[in-house]
Formats: sequence, structure tokens, C-alpha cells
Amino acid sequence: MAHAHDHNHRHQLGHAPQTVDDRSLAGAVGLTMAFVIVEALFGWFGHSLALLSDAGHNLVDAAALGFSWFAMRLADRPSHQGMTFGYHRMGILAALANAGSLAVIAIVITWEAIVRLREPQAVNAGMMIGVAAVAVVLNTVIGLRLHAGAKHDLNIRGAYVHMIGDAVSALGVVVAGVIVAVTGASTADPIVSLLIGGLILWSGYGVFRESTTVLLEGTPEGTDMPAIIDAITSVGGVLDVHDLHVWMIGPGVVACSCHLVVAEQSIREGQQVLRAVVHELEHRFNIAHSTIQVEVEGCDSTDMYCMGQRSPARHTTQPGHP
Repeated sequence: MAHAHDHNHRHQLGHAPQTVDDRSLAGAVGLTMAFVIVEALFGWFGHSLALLSDAGHNLVDAAALGFSWFAMRLADRPSHQGMTFGYHRMGILAALANAGSLAVIAIVITWEAIVRLREPQAVNAGMMIGVAAVAVVLNTVIGLRLHAGAKHDLNIRGAYVHMIGDAVSALGVVVAGVIVAVTGASTADPIVSLLIGGLILWSGYGVFRESTTVLLEGTPEGTDMPAIIDAITSVGGVLDVHDLHVWMIGPGVVACSCHLVVAEQSIREGQQVLRAVVHELEHRFNIAHSTIQVEVEGCDSTDMYCMGQRSPARHTTQPGHP
């Protein structure tokens, strides 16, 4: 059985497009923290659980944005012998932490809302409406700034979900304030808080599911495995493919490993088959890191002729990477 390996590491293709820079995230952290203080003070003096809940959500948002910023800075560090894939998965860990924090804050908000429903308190409707309206604008602006990066980077997507979720929850506070102002029903405040808690929990679930899939090296969402198999086996000279694995190393960095079964051929022909398969994986499926082992049909592992066809690895890296 002949063994030939092709290692294709092209980090310029492996990174997701950098549409959000660290300065944007740092600015978002500063704005969010400043607003947390303001909203918490108004919520406390206005006796509004909805405002306090939203302030708590914003506080988690600030932490999430800060963690995303740190992960983005760390992910830019070059790989080395101790971390051969670099620090791409810091962004995935940040996304997982963001999802977990969303779950915690949702539970706290829900508990406080239940307590408030049992013991209603008078709230300042005008204060609720004014402060929450500012929160809607602030979180929407930050969310729109993160939107482009959220398409390609799970880390940014986690922060984006935080901001959009908070914009919607703040809108709920505005609605609650209007209801209180018109009807005098103070129970609208904790009822909206319950809805906010449910929204936060739901919004974090998708990020949690995707980040755990990456950490468990599951197949990336949207990957068409049958299409990949068809593309590989359609390459001339490939008889079969097995032990096929596709997983995500980090945001925009998808890897693949597989064994190809080919007919008996020269080393030159085997290399041509490898290049053709790598081209298909890279250009059709955006898989920029591939490791391929070639097995010659009918060859036994002790066959000296087959062993003589062992091909050296081809390793292409971007300058500055090992």
C-alpha cells in the first residue's frame, strides 16, 4: 500500500474576512459600559426591574464584547511549534463563554421577574421609556457595525447576538413603559422582563450549538459531505475515498483529511491526482487545509514496490508561519 501525503496550509485563504477591527470592538465595550452605569442608576431610582434587567444584560454584553476583543487580538498571533494551528480557537472559546453568560443572565432575570410578579412595585414609566429608547439606538448601532463580521466569524457572531438581543429587549422595555403609562398596570414591567429572559436564552442557543460543534470537531454547518465525496471521486485516477473528515479549526479555517484509493501509477501521476483533489477542496468548498493519504489498489503494505512509491509531503505555508 503506497502512502502519499499532501498537506496544504494556506493561512491567507484560511482566515475569515476581517470586516470588524479590534478598535471597533474596544469602542463598543466603552460605550456599553458607560450606558450600563446610566441605565442601572435610572432603573434603581425608577424602581424598574425591566431597566435593571436590561442593564444586567448590557453588563454581560460589555463582558462579551471585551472577551471577543481579547480573542480577536490573540487570534492574530502567529503559530509556533507549541501552537501549530495558532490561536484560532480563542474566538470559539469566546463564543462559548458568551453563550453561557447569556444563559446565566436569562435565569437571573426570570427569577427576579417571578418575584416582582408576586410583589408588584410602582415604576416610573417615563424614565423607563426614555432610557430604554436610548438603549435601542445604542445597541442597534453597535449591532449593525458587527453584522458584516458576524457572517464569517463565530466569535463576532456571539457578540452580535448579544447586541441585537439587547436592542430587542430594550424595545420591550419601551413597550412596557408605554403600557404602564397608559394603563397603570405595573405588572407589565416584570412580564416584559420574563419575555426578555426567554429571548436572551433563545438567542444564545444557536451560538452555543455552533461553538460546541467546532470544539467537538463536528462537520461545519452547511458542509455538503455527499458533494465533497462526489467531487473527490470525480477526479481522474481516484477509485474511492474513505476515512473522510471535515472540521473547523477556527473562524474561516476549515480542515479536511481523507484516504484516496487509486490505481497503480507512477509518483508523478499520484502527485497530479493529489493536486487535483486539493484544488477541488479549496476552490469548491473553501477547505484550505487538507491532509490526503493515497493508497494504491491491490498493494500490500509489505510490498517493496509499493513502499518505493512513498512520496514526500508538500507543505506550503505563508511566510512567518512554521
